[in-house]
Amino acid sequence: MSTVLSVSGSPSATSRTSRLLRHLDDRLRDQGHEVIALEARSLPPDALLGGDFGHPAVVGVADLFARADGVVIGTPVYKAAYSGLLKSLLDVLPQYALAGKTVLPLATGGSVAHVLAIDYALRPVLSSMGAAHIVPGWFTLDKDITVGRDGSLTVAPDSAEALGQVTDAFSAALGGRQAVLAAVQ
Repeated sequence: MSTVLSVSGSPSATSRTSRLLRHLDDRLRDQGHEVIALEARSLPPDALLGGDFGHPAVVGVADLFARADGVVIGTPVYKAAYSGLLKSLLDVLPQYALAGKTVLPLATGGSVAHVLAIDYALRPVLSSMGAAHIVPGWFTLDKDITVGRDGSLTVAPDSAEALGQVTDAFSAALGGRQAVLAAVQ
């Protein structure tokens, strides 16, 4: 079907955001998509913070974005906005790295006070990068994400259902995109 780049903008090695994304990656794979996981924290900080557009790691990530049909962007919310690490990553990508792509924005945070971070902070940036279609995203409260001692992930039922719905809508939008591209070719 489609190639999906699943990007975690969390700086934490024990990130709930990253674990949640990897959980959703499995759902997308089960629907037939090829999913490539990317942890922004794995990229060289000097390349991101120094704006080194030619750094091999940055060039490699730009290639991943170019290859993807769809992109899932996940971020924890800090100070009512997406993470600075995610911003650093987006800043070193080509201006229209999301051109023609379907994008699913997701966020996690400790308070419902940050629920609008997707629409008022992240969505405008994704749009400015040329995203063809930004599907409705979802904000998940940290308390709804539990990580077991064995690393297993449990999502509270209401959040799990909503995440499933937005993920399925993203998958369906990708399928529609593939049909349009096939018709054009």
